[in-house]
Amino acid sequence: MRYIHELQEGDSVSEIYFCRNKLVAKTKSDKTYYNLILQDKTGTIDGKVWDLSSGIDHFESMDYILVEGQVTSFNNQLQLNIRRIRKAREGEYSVAEYMPVSPYKIEDMEDALLGIISKVENPYLHALLSSFFIEDGAFMEQFRKHSAAKSVHHSFIGGLLHHSLFVARTCEFLAKQYPKLNRDLLVTAAILHDVGKLKEISDFPENDYTDEGQLLGHIVIGAMWIGERCDSISGFPKKLRDELLHCILAHHGELEFGSPKKPAIMEALALSFADNLDAKMETFTELLKSNEETSGWLGFNKLLDSNVKKTEI
Repeated sequence: MRYIHELQEGDSVSEIYFCRNKLVAKTKSDKTYYNLILQDKTGTIDGKVWDLSSGIDHFESMDYILVEGQVTSFNNQLQLNIRRIRKAREGEYSVAEYMPVSPYKIEDMEDALLGIISKVENPYLHALLSSFFIEDGAFMEQFRKHSAAKSVHHSFIGGLLHHSLFVARTCEFLAKQYPKLNRDLLVTAAILHDVGKLKEISDFPENDYTDEGQLLGHIVIGAMWIGERCDSISGFPKKLRDELLHCILAHHGELEFGSPKKPAIMEALALSFADNLDAKMETFTELLKSNEETSGWLGFNKLLDSNVKKTEI
C-alpha cells in the first residue's frame, strides 16, 4: 500500500483511501467540484475532483474509495488531483490500514490486562472483572479495538485498552508505594474506569459521540453499567459497590473536569492522578511524534495548558 506520508509532489497514485469528508463546492465560475479529505493510518491529504463528467462513481463521506490521480502542491501543502474514483469492494481493504492504531500489539496488551485481572484476589471484584473481560466475548471484542477519545489522547484503534492497561499498571505501582491503598479496589476501578466510552463514542470509522454519550457522558454511563453488573453478582457487598462506583464517578478529579464527585477515598484520589498522568503523557507523546522534524518550542497545548518544548538531546 502507498501510504499518505510517503506521497511526494508529482507522484501518480492509484490507491484505496478512506474518505473522511466529502464537500460539494463551486468554483468562481460556478462549476461544481468535490473537496475531499482522504485518510489512512499515517495521516490525511486534501483531494480535489475538478471534472465530474466521467470516471467518478457515486460515493459519500465515510466510504473507502479507489482513487486515481496526481499529487500536486498548493500553498506549500500537498493535495491529490483526482481523475477517477470508485467505491472499494469488500475484501479490497483492511480497516486497520486506514485508522490510527496503538503502537503496541493489541494481543499483547490484552494478555497483560488479563494478567492483572488474574491477580485480583477479592472474589467479588474478580467476578466483576471476569464478567466483563472473560465471560463477555462481545464486550471484550469491542473493548480491545475501541478508542479512548474522539480526539486529544488515545484516539486510535486499541486506545481504550492501551489507556486502561497503563492506568492499571500505574495503580499497581501506587499500591506498592502506599500500603494503605486497597490494591484490589484500586486496580479494579482503574481497569473499569472508562468502560462507559464504549457507549459514549461510536466505533471506527466514525469515532464520534453518540446520542447517549452527548446526553449522559462516559462517567455516568460507566457507573450505571458497572452498578448493574455488581447487582448481578450474588452477595456483592453494598459498601464495596459504593466505593467502586465512587472511584468511577470521581476519576476526573475535579467537578470542573466533569467528575460528578470529587475523590473522597484514597483509592479514588490515586485513580484520578493515574488517569490524568496517562492522558497527559500520551498527549505529549503524540505531540512529539507529530513534530519529529521540529526542534525547540512546539507551541501552546490546550490539555497541557502550557507552551511546550521538545527536550534537547
